[in-house]
Amino acid sequence: MPTFLVVNMVKEKTNIINEYHLNRHKPDRPQFALHDLNEYLKTNQCQAVKPHIHSFYQVIWFKKGTGKHSVDFKTYDVFDNAIFFVAPNQVHYFDGNTDYKGVLLHFNELFLVQDQTPVEFFLNCNLFNNPYQQPSCCIGTGIDDILDEYISQVRQELENRENFGKELILRNYLKSFLIQIERRRNEFEKSANHLSPLLDEKRMQLVKFINLIDENYKKGYSITEYARLLHISSRSLSDLTQQQLNKTPSQMIQERIILEAQRLLLYSDLNINQVGYRLGFDDASYFVKYFKKYTGVSPSEFKKSVS
Repeated sequence: MPTFLVVNMVKEKTNIINEYHLNRHKPDRPQFALHDLNEYLKTNQCQAVKPHIHSFYQVIWFKKGTGKHSVDFKTYDVFDNAIFFVAPNQVHYFDGNTDYKGVLLHFNELFLVQDQTPVEFFLNCNLFNNPYQQPSCCIGTGIDDILDEYISQVRQELENRENFGKELILRNYLKSFLIQIERRRNEFEKSANHLSPLLDEKRMQLVKFINLIDENYKKGYSITEYARLLHISSRSLSDLTQQQLNKTPSQMIQERIILEAQRLLLYSDLNINQVGYRLGFDDASYFVKYFKKYTGVSPSEFKKSVS
């Protein structure tokens, strides 16, 4: 079983929770790993039940079992055939249950996204980096046998001593696994919300905007600047977010800033002023007002309420 480097981030004196890596900065080492969920939780329970982050992507398939799983200050139900998608830097943790049956897939971003095709981009940014979707879905029955077959093929390939083409084969199995899940989730969403097709132009634009926010929310970009990066007008961007999410572009940027502020306030050694500066606020008092305006409590009240 691959080992994971645990970094307590004391070096930067910013994080007070553990960060886990999968052979980061070691391209000659495996960039993909498969674990039995039950064995993993029994071996790593002490670390798994504490809030933590990692620099790789994680897919958690709970085949059997019920409980709770927490991601970014929200707790979600775990049930048979629930699948969670955890992106780098998302704070999450397991409950104390070690009786779950399932699998864990770990991989670094470059392992999945090689050519940045529309499908690769959509899987990366919609399944893992979309704060406007739950980080989990229920695949129900019907495709679990298909997913099991992919997992079986992955295991066989990992055990194969022949390295020629190994990464390519594993990558293709992973993409196929994720595509099957995205298809099933889209079926459920279409029946409930009458959504447009997966790679519809408007959905792709929305995903691109969400990705741009994630890359640039600390820079203070205006709506006009985001629209320019998307090669559309500010009005078109506003219409897009309103139609798809019933939110303004400004709301979406504010929500991303607040999420990061909450992460830093709870899980870093930075004081309130430093958190504000980290997020691009030159005036610490303005950051306090900004935070209270959108959460209803001050940063210090937020820390006390969660602690």
